[in-house]
Amino acid sequence: MAFEDRTLTCKDCGKEFIFTAGEQEFYAEKGFEHDPLRCRDCRDKRRHSRESGERGERQMYQVVCAACGKETMVPFQPKDDRPVYCRECFDKKRAAAY
Repeated sequence: MAFEDRTLTCKDCGKEFIFTAGEQEFYAEKGFEHDPLRCRDCRDKRRHSRESGERGERQMYQVVCAACGKETMVPFQPKDDRPVYCRECFDKKRAAAY
């Protein structure tokens, strides 16, 4: 299969970058099924931030446990139609399900 250079757009910075024939051949040899989504600079920046542990502060939400009534913090926006549990009650419910 002959590969040709292709121009892709980075999903992070929006700049165009070249996905070279050599890179495409490498991806095919490794069995990668999808084209890269980020340019080299954004991939390197993302890799560096993961390796150094630099993550943004996670948004936490204060809720009342639907089982025991204790106030707790959860890392997701609760929905009114779904119960939210504290860690202890959640673990109990999960253990009971198995």
